[in-house]
Amino acid sequence: MTQAKITLHGTALSGHTHRVELLLRALGLDFDFVPAPAEVRRTEAFRTTLNPLGQIPVLQDGDLALADSNAIMVYLAKRYAPQSDWFPADPVAAAQVQRWLSIAAGEVMHGPSIARMIAQFGFPDDPARAERIAARLLAFMEAHLASRSYLAAEHPTLADLACYSYVAHAPEGGIPLDPYPAVRAWIARIEALPFFKPIPPSPIPVKG
Repeated sequence: MTQAKITLHGTALSGHTHRVELLLRALGLDFDFVPAPAEVRRTEAFRTTLNPLGQIPVLQDGDLALADSNAIMVYLAKRYAPQSDWFPADPVAAAQVQRWLSIAAGEVMHGPSIARMIAQFGFPDDPARAERIAARLLAFMEAHLASRSYLAAEHPTLADLACYSYVAHAPEGGIPLDPYPAVRAWIARIEALPFFKPIPPSPIPVKG
């Protein structure tokens, strides 16, 4: 299979971008990374050519421009690794992965991700609500991972990549991970994968 030219538009601190970059690296795909900070995303060129919603990441693969990090990961797995375990073909296994993709877009986004955006970037949202959602999510993940190494299967899948970035960086939003040893062990397993590349760290906020 001939690989078309792949370009990933995003930012280094974006967990949504990071999950796509991890999969690109896991699949051994060559790609260019093009920074797309807020001022770029507001331009007519970005919104006309790449994403009318002005959001990142966006993947260009030949003539295809695809937005939404979870959709991009499903595309990459189906396009370049259809026989792999990243997005299983078995209906039950695929459903388990999809469940965690939904959690990544729901509780992970509205809990750890929003808390981090508030603390690091001054995002106008309710920190108490984000903390409540994060606490409920992390308690759920802790119980789930107490008897498992990964979220959806006995091996890494798209589920783990989708949830890792914002959960691992929850402390940057003032969400401590000390009470969740199983979650921290899962984070360590993801970080030990051979293709792993970290997000640049941000300061841990000090609560008064």
